[in-house]
Amino acid sequence: MLDISALDKAVSKAQDVMPWITGISSPEQYQELIVTMEVLIEDYDAHQPVIDLMFPVIERYEEEAEQFSEFNQAIDNLEPGIDMLRVIIDQHQLTLSDFKEEIGAKSTVSMILSGKRSLTLNHIKALSARFGVPASLFIG
Repeated sequence: MLDISALDKAVSKAQDVMPWITGISSPEQYQELIVTMEVLIEDYDAHQPVIDLMFPVIERYEEEAEQFSEFNQAIDNLEPGIDMLRVIIDQHQLTLSDFKEEIGAKSTVSMILSGKRSLTLNHIKALSARFGVPASLFIG
């Protein structure tokens, strides 16, 4: 059995040094952790244990804090196929006409980007093959 007394002392010491370990208590504390994380990741290997402790605390705050609720809802409402298509267009500096072989006419591409139509399985397979990306990126 683990030494409970030693565990209690270690947790108490950890909470003194890392008061955020049980959760972020304010937007200011969150901002302080973000700045600290930016410094830590510059030498990830040296700071990995602290990063591994800090990251889930930051992530939980970003999922639960009111200040992120609108952003989180917008992310939840994203359509992965459309977003992936937009990324491809941006990265490769393409026009809607450049997808004739994979999707069809530029009006079809436009309807997909506006959410009026969906990418089909054939579209996804063709885009995946052409751009060398996994089909799963279009599905989410």
